[in-house]
Amino acid sequence: MPTLTLRVSDELALQFAALAATEGGKSALIRRMLESAVGAPDSKRAPVAVGAPQKVTVRFRDSELRQLGEMAAARGMTRTQWITSLVRSRLGAPAQQSDGEREALRSIARELNRIGGNINQIARAANAGEGGSAGGLKPGLDEARAALEVLQGELKEVMDRTSTYWEGR
Repeated sequence: MPTLTLRVSDELALQFAALAATEGGKSALIRRMLESAVGAPDSKRAPVAVGAPQKVTVRFRDSELRQLGEMAAARGMTRTQWITSLVRSRLGAPAQQSDGEREALRSIARELNRIGGNINQIARAANAGEGGSAGGLKPGLDEARAALEVLQGELKEVMDRTSTYWEGR
């Protein structure tokens, strides 16, 4: 994703930061201003939550509380976490992963780190002239590519499962 950079006076930067603090942050405000300037459709990104959290009281019947508890437990969450995640997802915030999904993402991240280490070793070997020729490194690169494709599928599955759940599909 491209990055835009500009220079402004210290005073203007302070004034803009003060305004942006009430608008979800500097990046979010600049993004909305640019979208408006070029007539682009509004971004689907939710504004960053600002301010201290406030308590909201909601009343449910016993049967509804049982259902909420069961649904929350199935996601590895408390009722409050589940209700908060549901509301935030409807407000456009990123979907919150369950404990199982977080563990799956951690596992994928560990595997990606392992593959990255292997690729670094292959690059070092190629730069040092080990293995005769770059052609001798092909099996290692093919193995890394296959592992990355598997992880890409797993990552897509976890992210799809999370977003589908919170979108109610």
